[in-house]
This record gives sequence, structure tokens and C-alpha cells, in this order.
Amino acid sequence: MKAAIVRQAGQSPVYGEFPEPVIAPGESRITVTAASISNIAKSRASGAHYSSSGEFPLVAGIDGVGRLDDGRRVYFALPHPLYGSMCERTVAPTTQCLPVPEELDDVMAAAIANPGLSSWAAFCERARLKAGETVLVNGATGMAGQLAVQIAKHLGAGKVIATGRNADTLRALAGAGADVTIRLTGDGDAMERSFMAQFAEGIDVVIDYLWGASAERLLIAAARAGADGVPIRFVQVGSVSGQEIMLPSAVLRASAIELMGSGIGSIALERLVSLTGEVLRAAAFRGIRIAVDPVPLSRVVEAWSKSGSASRTVLTIDAKGA
Repeated sequence: MKAAIVRQAGQSPVYGEFPEPVIAPGESRITVTAASISNIAKSRASGAHYSSSGEFPLVAGIDGVGRLDDGRRVYFALPHPLYGSMCERTVAPTTQCLPVPEELDDVMAAAIANPGLSSWAAFCERARLKAGETVLVNGATGMAGQLAVQIAKHLGAGKVIATGRNADTLRALAGAGADVTIRLTGDGDAMERSFMAQFAEGIDVVIDYLWGASAERLLIAAARAGADGVPIRFVQVGSVSGQEIMLPSAVLRASAIELMGSGIGSIALERLVSLTGEVLRAAAFRGIRIAVDPVPLSRVVEAWSKSGSASRTVLTIDAKGA
């Protein structure tokens, strides 16, 4: 079958032939129609992600949309590590195959499920967001961050603060649910002052997609300006700006910050699958959307190298793998 094949750790996928998957008990075969190129898909394919299997060669991709042998249209997550999702056919645990609402086409469902889950799980499962609370999304100009702003409002946040580097996207977010926007710049002290002004007014939940310098400044600002004894749930989701930070110990002693992560391992897999179903239903019935860029599987080399926050690239697969 045709597939996006990663032959060694650190290499980009190439378009070629890969052996057909073999179904094991408890698995379903899926004829794939769409698979999104997400940050986690890239990280796992490179072997760098903490959940990578370390086995090569493999087919790239961690999720997608397709049809079961009985014709049902499903979203599937975490297929067999060697077969991935960027191929004509794959296998995944039957319990990790979810029906796709009719209101969502294959490309949009594939595009929105993973980035939407990142904030949905963080808000609902880790932060336990309550209606009326104030949320800050750090790194809101990326695809997942843009969805996080929409999802926060959908889940009842009273105020949403969006941070990011892209000024145009921040302006667009002001019309898509963000009540306050903060431009991330190279001036760390200025960023910290902007953060402190918001923490002084009250922030309940921070969803962080960046880590690195902005996360350091956020945590320090929270400790300096947050109200004594009032919890601030800081949920770490992504590390676009860096894998490590330098955090003074006094930040945690002098505040009620609750620092936690959200991702594979911090939430039970069956719960993540269930939450993904909630994301797809919200996208279908509440009109939550992102910009998408469909590209044929045969152009995976070109598509893999694309970057930016303007749209989510989705590989499309027809009966011929094109």
C-alpha cells in the first residue's frame, strides 16, 4: 500500500510502498481518507516525543479519519505504531475508533481532533474549568492555541486572555473570543509587566503551549501579582519555545500556583478517547473551526516541511493513495 514512510529516527517521511497491516484481536482495519500533520505527529515520527516507540521503519501519523470494513466513518487515534495513519490502510484498537458527526467532513474532523483535544482535556480533565473563570492561553496564535480560545469560550470562560507573537493572528483572535491579547516580544521585563497586570485582576487557569521564556515570566508574574492563597491552575501542554525553564523555588512557595501537565500519560487513554468525541461533537454542533490545507498523500515530502499557524495541513488519501 502507499504510505508516508519514516525509515530512520530524525528523517522526514517519504512516499512509497509499505506492507499491508495485519489485524490482531481487538483491532479494526481502517481505510484512511484524511490524516493531519500535527506537531505531535512530527515529534513521534522523529523519535523525539516521549511516547515514541523507537521502532523503524514506520508510517507517520498518530490519528486520522477513514472507514471501517463495514463502511462506518470513524475518527481513529493511536493506530499500531508501525502503521501510523498516513497510509491507505491501517489498524487501530476498536475502542479508539469514534463515529464522526455528519456535520464534519473528513478533512475538518482530522484537522481539529488532536489540537482541539489538547485544550479540551486540559480545561476539563486537568484544570476543571468552571463557568465564569478567567483563562490565559499562552501561545494562542498556533493552531491548537487558536482552538483553545474558542473552546474556552464554549466551555463557559468569562474572560479569555490570548498571548502570541503573530500580531495579525492576535487581532483575529480578538474577534474570535479573546477579550485581551498580549504580544510576546523579546523584552522579557515588558512581557512580565503585562502579565502582572492581568494576574492582578485575577486569572484562574493558564494553558501553556510554549514553555520556555514566556512560561518563566508567566509563573513569576503569577507569584508576584496573584492574590495570596487563591489557586492559579497552570497546565503545561506544549513546548514550542523550549524544553526547559529556570524556575526560582520561591515562585511556588510564595503563591498558590498548581503546576500540572496535560497529555498522553497524565490522562488515561480511554478518557482521552472519550474527550476527543466531545471535541468532535462540539465542532459539529457549535461551529468550532480552523483553517485547513488539504494536500494529497503523494505530496507528503512537500507538506511535511510546511510551517506556520495560518492553517492545518491534512493529507488526503483516495483509493489510489494519491
